[in-house]
Amino acid sequence: MTERMKKIVLAYSGGLDTSVIPSWLKETYNCPVVAYTADLGQEEGIDGLKKRAMQAGADEVIVEDLREEFVSEFVWPALRANAIYENNYLLGTSLARPVIAKHQVAVAKSIGADSVSHGATGKGNDQVRFELAYMALDPTLRIIAPWKIWDFKGREDLITYARKKGIPVPVTKERPYSSDRNLLHISFEGGVLEDPWQEPSEDMFAMSVSPQNAPDKATYVEIDFEDGNPVAIDGVRLSPANLLKRLNELGGKNGIGRVDIVENRYVGMKSRGVYETPGGTILRIAHIAIESITMDREVMHIRDGLTPKYSEMIYYGYWFAPERQMLQRLIDETQRNVTGRVRLKLYKGNCTVVGRKSDFSLYSDEFVTFEGDTVYNQKDAEGFIRLSGLRLKIGNLMRQGK
Repeated sequence: MTERMKKIVLAYSGGLDTSVIPSWLKETYNCPVVAYTADLGQEEGIDGLKKRAMQAGADEVIVEDLREEFVSEFVWPALRANAIYENNYLLGTSLARPVIAKHQVAVAKSIGADSVSHGATGKGNDQVRFELAYMALDPTLRIIAPWKIWDFKGREDLITYARKKGIPVPVTKERPYSSDRNLLHISFEGGVLEDPWQEPSEDMFAMSVSPQNAPDKATYVEIDFEDGNPVAIDGVRLSPANLLKRLNELGGKNGIGRVDIVENRYVGMKSRGVYETPGGTILRIAHIAIESITMDREVMHIRDGLTPKYSEMIYYGYWFAPERQMLQRLIDETQRNVTGRVRLKLYKGNCTVVGRKSDFSLYSDEFVTFEGDTVYNQKDAEGFIRLSGLRLKIGNLMRQGK
């Protein structure tokens, strides 16, 4: 901790941890601290964020609007893979960390900083996501992870320190949630949520209404896709960030996208998290629907077999690793003709596909009809079934000694 640093760039969110860290870094390393904030659609007042960072001890505050890049270059690639961790988590925080780290490293280079820092604890996933990204992007930068070296034991210690230093913090001992918000989701951990039997309070939620309080009338929405990417809502083309924002509004008012899960962290422990992902939930359902009529069966099955591994890579922090990039190229190849329109019904927490169409559709009502047709000879199925079952027949005969 006595190592001399020239300048430190801190990934600053304005949460409890990073509100304390600038002051601690200056006390410990006696060098300038630059607070770096990425605007990913967290709905924070940026002016207020800057003020709080300076009050927390930062010498300079840099804020960048990365909303469009976050959605187009990180969220959309994951959507093309139908990425989901342990069948529930749509990777909202996992996808945000690499874009923050990417630009934090770029800022460090541009201002001559030799160190980067983050507020992730030594128990969670974010420490891995940030630090693997730093290593992949610029291994010469020194990494400072305060939670691994300071004397504070928990969040109550941080709140006490902040009050002693006159640093405003966004949490209290009565409401000690750790939350992360961006255009894709908001997450909640800690506090009463550490008891997996305890139901979260309704006043905790920020992006969605309770399904039971959602409108009694269904909302219909149509989403257009081009090469696996959503491009329009109800026929109106929108930028990636604005499209996701609009679906968050539609999904949120209909109570869509809430999950309460116990997940397996990369470091080996289980963790309870509550998430709201209204727009992302709608998009994943819609994307699977348009794939169902445009993607070849065997291509789909191969891609689906890779999705859990791909999702795990993102969750574990390997966004910039060669294996994730290799898989992304393969996944993107599967999306060439994933183009068309999906119609969905949003109602009290449910998102139901009610229509899909595409100029690249592989679906043919002439082949699947139960009525008479001239394109399919049902007798052809006899030989197909006999050959498909031959090994089963032989196996049974051998076991019977015949």
